[in-house]
Amino acid sequence: MKKITWNSPVVLTFALISLLALVLNGVTGGASNRLLFSVYRSSWSDPLSYVRLFTHVLGHASWQHYAGNMLIFLLTGPLLEEKYGSKRLLQLIAITALATGLVHILLFPNTGLLGASGIDFAFILLASITGSRRSGEIPLTLILVAVIYCGQQVYDGLFTADNVSQLSHLIGGAIGTIFGLRMSPKRRY
Repeated sequence: MKKITWNSPVVLTFALISLLALVLNGVTGGASNRLLFSVYRSSWSDPLSYVRLFTHVLGHASWQHYAGNMLIFLLTGPLLEEKYGSKRLLQLIAITALATGLVHILLFPNTGLLGASGIDFAFILLASITGSRRSGEIPLTLILVAVIYCGQQVYDGLFTADNVSQLSHLIGGAIGTIFGLRMSPKRRY
């Protein structure tokens, strides 16, 4: 009989904390998402404004929102954590959270943002680069995924009113691409 292992500590811990945040949000009637797990324009004198720049990626509006984000996260994340290491993957998550949070606050001051979809799209684009065998190569899969994905996000942003932040998806995808082109999976630290 095989034993179950905690094979991807950053990915599994993130998914578990996100699940706990979802349960807490249900128990508090949405108060925990407003307080901790969504980012929106607020006073910079409030210390939680800085915390929310990073924790908004842990919050989800519903089980469906959580499940959609975590399926992509759990499919792509373990491969990336194995290739790049836990520390680098955590850095990618933090950078993506900060970038999407700041851009959202600056461009959409009257709405909140929550969820891990920006990180999902960083993972998707990074995964499409990870198969590259030599430094300096740009895989055709990356180009195809980027064209299809970016085209769909731009189309949805222009023609669909769905409460989805396509800009966060594009930012996450850009960060994942830059990360993948600059970091070799062989040089872990």
